[in-house]
Amino acid sequence: MHIAIIGTGYVGLVTGAGLAETGNDVICADIDDGKIQALNAGRIPIYEPGLEPLVARNVEAGRLHFTTDVAEAVRASEIVFIAVGTPSGEDGAADLSHVLAVARTIGEAMNGRKLVVTKSTVPVGTAVRVRETIESCTDQEVHIASSPEFLKEGDAIEDFMKPDRIVVGVESEWGRQMLKELFSPFVRTGNPILLMDLPSAELTKYAANAMLATRISFMNSIARLCEKTGADVDSVRIGVGSDPRIGSSFLFPGVGYGGSCFPKDVKALIRTARAFGEPPLILEAVEQVNEMQKNLLLERVVARFGEDLSGRTFALWGLSFKPNTDDMREASSLVTIEGLLARGGRVKAHDPVAIEEARRIVGDRVDFVEGNYDALDGADALLIHTEWLPYRRPDFERMRTLLRTPLILDGRNIFSLERMRELGFEYHSVGRAPIGAPEREG
Repeated sequence: MHIAIIGTGYVGLVTGAGLAETGNDVICADIDDGKIQALNAGRIPIYEPGLEPLVARNVEAGRLHFTTDVAEAVRASEIVFIAVGTPSGEDGAADLSHVLAVARTIGEAMNGRKLVVTKSTVPVGTAVRVRETIESCTDQEVHIASSPEFLKEGDAIEDFMKPDRIVVGVESEWGRQMLKELFSPFVRTGNPILLMDLPSAELTKYAANAMLATRISFMNSIARLCEKTGADVDSVRIGVGSDPRIGSSFLFPGVGYGGSCFPKDVKALIRTARAFGEPPLILEAVEQVNEMQKNLLLERVVARFGEDLSGRTFALWGLSFKPNTDDMREASSLVTIEGLLARGGRVKAHDPVAIEEARRIVGDRVDFVEGNYDALDGADALLIHTEWLPYRRPDFERMRTLLRTPLILDGRNIFSLERMRELGFEYHSVGRAPIGAPEREG
């Protein structure tokens, strides 16, 4: 099939490369000339394991192309995917200006029957607005569908090539058959293509992310209660997750969720519920808990050292909101960094891949270092924000030598309490009893 992907961000690039891999001719179009030039030169603008060789292989095979000519990409294709950003507005609603601008471009470029699929995460009713926008610009036949993505950053290629399900909202029989044929190579093991109406497909994406965010905030609330009652969150998590009605996924406590999806989608679903007159009580609590949890490590620094952090240095391991990505959107590390700097502290930070993105956001106010041990030299404490694999089995004796005091504030519970007790570190984690905690310094 001849496919156009409008938007070469995270979703668009993964989708385009994945569809090209199964033999389709794919044109990825974007109005960002710098991004397209980089892609044509073989440079991938995002960090995603496995994406670079996938793109290179399909470009070399002649199945994947990049262009700034959006209209020509539309004219050359049977199916057009809209995969542009939908950032949150000031009121939390998804900003659809980019989506509708693409719809107008599609309408003006129409040269025959097209199937237009919204891949961007959009609120209920967007597909209809896209169709109306296109139809206002053309007399050509247009069919509309919605096929939201369910990609996990850091594992997106596997998720796209071997999805646990594909959700498709579609109006026409022709559109239904086209998408079943397009997606059939990805579900050969029997996982379903779930065909439904447009509003259900649009709402499914938001509901799925909101449910996962709810589990995270719920477990973080339980973790705080564990600390007050003397319970151990690891034991509670295992006990709860062993119930087959609940399961163990997304029950690990930490310093809150971040990234491009959960924060934005929870806000957008809250806004949608309010617009339809439904009080979003659970979703509002999920968001409130998450914002509180992002401050956890900063709260612990202040509790340990006081409000004035002048003359103090703090090491940060991990900047991205999760491992295997350089995505800094809504990362809890940014909350900690701003809080430490505002109180006069110095920050030395390491991350395997996200340093350049973090530098773009915070500038030269933070000392970014090449190696994780470099961050520790002379630091008053180590704060762990991201559970990257290289941090899980460090040289503890080297750490003790470099740190001014052997103090670790772990926002991801990557070390065992027994090990920290044996090594003699002062260790604070999430939902577990602190080890070796002295009276507050001031």
